[in-house]
Amino acid sequence: MRSLIALLITLALPATSHAQDRAGDFDYYVLALSWSPTWCALEGDDRGSPQCDADADFGWVLHGLWPQYERGWPSDCRHSFRNPSRSDTAAQADLYGSSGSAWHQWNKHGSCSGLSPDDFYDLSREAYSRITRPEVFRRLTDPVTLPASLIEEAFMRDNDGLDADEITITCRSGRIQEARICLTRDLELRHCGSDVIRDCSLDDALFDPVR
Repeated sequence: MRSLIALLITLALPATSHAQDRAGDFDYYVLALSWSPTWCALEGDDRGSPQCDADADFGWVLHGLWPQYERGWPSDCRHSFRNPSRSDTAAQADLYGSSGSAWHQWNKHGSCSGLSPDDFYDLSREAYSRITRPEVFRRLTDPVTLPASLIEEAFMRDNDGLDADEITITCRSGRIQEARICLTRDLELRHCGSDVIRDCSLDDALFDPVR
């Protein structure tokens, strides 16, 4: 009876119980692209973030390149590298929107990659460059409401080989929030895990233009 109870407890444990978030121990990456006007409207403006300055001109910024398990993800991993300096993170502000965001992404997610900060930032920049961000969204001059599926379709149209199992669109507070694309450790397109594919189903999501 005791062994049966132990088995049931084991089966009930979450699939995320890996080697306690050990750096380099993960299955694939999620490339998260955040629509900057949404983040600014919901958070950034109140914070006075430089990402939201009138002349910043940010559209799809890199929220992060996140190491991912087939189910769940590691975070805040222990590592042996020197943490990035202020000048290191400032050099990434064009990609992440701000130096602070670049620091946060290294600390929470990059630390789990098994890479040094420099190598992680280089890999993140490479991943970002491999995905075409549909130019049509930068041409908007006024806020619009649209189906979230339209964002997904635009990314698939502009990126050869990208299919619906490899990208998900998220919403927040009735707005288009992010496009998340799943990549192998070699940055090739791959299917997302079941916990990542959670498409926004809104038909009238708010989409603000680039400021």
